[in-house]
Amino acid sequence: MNNVCPLCLGESKVFYQFKTRLYHQCNKCYGIFVDKSLVLAMAAEKSRYEEHINDVNDKGYQEFVSPISSAILRDFTMDDEGLDFGAGSGPVISKVLKDNDFQIEQYDPFFQNFPALLNEQYDYIACCEVIEHFHNPHKDFALLKNLLNKDGKLYCMTSIYDEGIDFHDWNYKDDKTHVFIYHRKTLHWIKEEFRFSNITINDRLITYFN
Repeated sequence: MNNVCPLCLGESKVFYQFKTRLYHQCNKCYGIFVDKSLVLAMAAEKSRYEEHINDVNDKGYQEFVSPISSAILRDFTMDDEGLDFGAGSGPVISKVLKDNDFQIEQYDPFFQNFPALLNEQYDYIACCEVIEHFHNPHKDFALLKNLLNKDGKLYCMTSIYDEGIDFHDWNYKDDKTHVFIYHRKTLHWIKEEFRFSNITINDRLITYFN
């Protein structure tokens, strides 16, 4: 069925429908997701990503990702090992951290598809503007949890939906590769489901503690 939540398998209701757009909201975890019939095929999704202009040397781009890069620079050291998960064609977080002599690998299913990296474990994982692209968020969060060392941290950055947002006018939904939108309750459901020890939410920065 097209309206089963891909995160928790809960039942959902139609949340928003306009022209060719259709979103459901889960009654259990409160996640908002695109109807499965509207999810882009891999080739179309990659083509959309290739339209992005991501210059790792651009100061504005570096500032955009600074909630994650600054948190990692604060919480970890050059001796710790990290993973830039979903690094994309312009791995700016890796650029910033490597400029500070940090050790970080890049994985992306479209642009740095090195599956061997998913057999290792890391002290920290950066997931910047990535989790909203998860077609199967339960599988992906299970993977991320397993990739973390004991006492590791998973840093995610995404725009979080709340009831004060006018969804119709919210441009975050307009990117057709944004297939799963998170509510604060969704983020806490993930914390419990995957047995993270803690979660902090600071505006768009979500940190899970292993």
